[in-house]
Amino acid sequence: MNAAIQSFIHGFDNFLVSSVAAGVLLIVSCVVYVILTPMKEMELLRNGNASAGLGLAGVIIGLAIPISSALATSVSLFDLLIWGVVALLIQLLSFRIVDLILKDLPKRIERDEAGAAILLIAVKISSAMIIGAALWVPAPVIS
Repeated sequence: MNAAIQSFIHGFDNFLVSSVAAGVLLIVSCVVYVILTPMKEMELLRNGNASAGLGLAGVIIGLAIPISSALATSVSLFDLLIWGVVALLIQLLSFRIVDLILKDLPKRIERDEAGAAILLIAVKISSAMIIGAALWVPAPVIS
């Protein structure tokens, strides 16, 4: 039991810094995403638009999955930041791809079309899972 307490004492500061950094990265990434997408998700959500809420939930989960994988595999806070930015860029690209497929995704979300929001969620979460898993793949040895 003493070893567990000593381990906690020595590791708590790293845990705290890493957790806070990942949380801030998630919040900042979500804010950037909301600013860069053409819909006003928060305004739509406040007005009872469920599809906007679904889409926003998809992006939060879609960013949290790769950020959590990056947190588990990163060697530094800078490494975590790099992969967090990559996750954000891929989520923005995912939005654009679904927009191209469905034609005018922002208007569909504004009209509260749940089907469009559900497809967006599926693309966001599936891309996040792939990115998150890819972070666990060991780097190839270059000879």
